[in-house]
Amino acid sequence: MFLQDPPRLGNQFADDCLLREYLERTLSADVLREIVPELSDMGERAGGELYELSLSSRNARPELVSFDPWGRRVDRIRVPDAWERLARFSAERGLVAIPYERRHGAASRVHQFALVYLFAPSSLFYTCPLAMTDGAARTLSAHRAPMLERAVPRLVNRDPALAWTSGQWMTERSGGSDVSATETVARREGDGFRLHGAKWFTSATTSEMALTLARPEGNPSGARGLALFYLELRDASGALNGIRIERLKEKLGTWALPTAELTLDGVRAELVAGLDNGVRAIVPMLQTTRTWNAVIAVSSMRRGIALARDYAERRRAFGAPLAEKPLHLETLARLEAEFESQFLLAFRSVELLGRLEAGEATEGEERLLRLLQPLAKLSTAKAAVAHASEVLELFGGAGYVEDTGLPGLLRDAQVLTIWEGTTNVLSLDVERALADDETLPAFVDELERLASAARSSALRPACDTALNAAARAVAWYERARNGTGELEARARSLSLVLAKAYALLLVCEHAEWLLKRSGDGRGLAVACRLALDFSELDVLEQPTYYARAVALAGAKC
Repeated sequence: MFLQDPPRLGNQFADDCLLREYLERTLSADVLREIVPELSDMGERAGGELYELSLSSRNARPELVSFDPWGRRVDRIRVPDAWERLARFSAERGLVAIPYERRHGAASRVHQFALVYLFAPSSLFYTCPLAMTDGAARTLSAHRAPMLERAVPRLVNRDPALAWTSGQWMTERSGGSDVSATETVARREGDGFRLHGAKWFTSATTSEMALTLARPEGNPSGARGLALFYLELRDASGALNGIRIERLKEKLGTWALPTAELTLDGVRAELVAGLDNGVRAIVPMLQTTRTWNAVIAVSSMRRGIALARDYAERRRAFGAPLAEKPLHLETLARLEAEFESQFLLAFRSVELLGRLEAGEATEGEERLLRLLQPLAKLSTAKAAVAHASEVLELFGGAGYVEDTGLPGLLRDAQVLTIWEGTTNVLSLDVERALADDETLPAFVDELERLASAARSSALRPACDTALNAAARAVAWYERARNGTGELEARARSLSLVLAKAYALLLVCEHAEWLLKRSGDGRGLAVACRLALDFSELDVLEQPTYYARAVALAGAKC
């Protein structure tokens, strides 16, 4: 019989030196002083009662009740008790409200996402409805939509009895990321519209409202013919608004999160931003939800490290704790280095989003954010999956056993590469961002700024490695941008190289600050380790790659 002390968590704010250092480096002393008690409380709960709640409820799933006892169709979703507790908790803590309260100006987003980062790994993925709610509030605000005064005060409310969450219904049977294939039709009726169609994958289907794409009758096919609509799921009596819930999805992970297939049969809806160009209208939503995705990804990486470190102290093998085994320590160090680079990448995106919303971003920063958001999302998501796999391996067989709660780290991480655009879709977004002639110079300026900030001679090799990798990637892009197929075929490698180079320079910037503040060499060690691996460059620079890819993809044994 296997007998082993399980890993335990302490205060997740107090135990996270990188988060505390980052906040000290980027926030004013006054803002930091004000928010530290709140962060410390969240860290205590995330490593205590919320963590225990997530473990005890790890197998809880929503249930669809299609009919009441008398045969009437009701289509109600029963959520686990833990889900309702997390809803109340997140509303009270203002996890959506904070950036709209604007107590700290541009720093409000850093404040918000520092709390989200601590909360997310113990939330059973309640962060999904929170992300979509934030995205809806920002989208309605950006467009000054007609329902702004009705909906947004609810979406950003701290009172659980008044707070709403929002869904985001974009995915249909005809295409996932290809929303131009949307088949939902909007038929005008009086001052509003009725929607008819099907939504194949709708998360957080217990929300009070949703934003969705539909094609007004008579509009042309393709993305330009779509419009963005607002709808409320139920009327004042509690009856569904022309919606049938066909079934709940059986998913690899995110089990507590209610995800459904819906039929829209005359749903009452209102236009958000005109009769067409709905895809363009959801840009504020994507900016917001992709940032959430990146922060959730790095928070899951941090949770894996916290558990693995504690376990290494408790688990004895071959006569000593794992924490005394050189190879085990080497593996933990590699995981820590990868996490730190992805954390800084995600939170740089957070910083720029805050500056944009506060009206403080320069034109260069606006263009940089347009490129950074898909880069940060794709890089952090891919890293989170690989990271979780390594973490489970550090636990041996216990990492593969469901009742330890550890397999959920890997299952749940996998969705991060899919939500808000797959790696390939985001790589094409990177390509489109680079097509703006002003974006690439803004990115190069940012790289040079970071490199010049890291003045310590010990950091020069890492800085030079990052700059050289970025320069080679940019030179390849300039050669390939007018080609046919080659640029698209290598868009993923291009994106990963640019993300890795940028993240390494962010690490160098942080390492310089640590060295100046206290002589702490941890950041320097992280930078030196990360500089060793730019293998994607080899893929990017292979000649005639596109022709080989076509041949391999079509090959049959």
